[in-house]
Amino acid sequence: MNRTIRVLLLTSLLGVSACSTPPTNKQVGATAGAVIGGVVGSALTGGSTAGTVAGAGAGAAVGYEIGKRVK
Repeated sequence: MNRTIRVLLLTSLLGVSACSTPPTNKQVGATAGAVIGGVVGSALTGGSTAGTVAGAGAGAAVGYEIGKRVK
């Protein structure tokens, strides 16, 4: 599970650092949601790749929606 967390965090950091402007609340929410969802998905499915990816996708969608509502 540690490897999964490291990969998700590194991917998120690279994605955010590539922006030339500060990230929007939607982008921050989607990134945080993907990381948290990936960790939860991995934990619930015993570290399966499919569970991690599904959790990251669901988390990104939820985080994006929350980010849209934050001012």
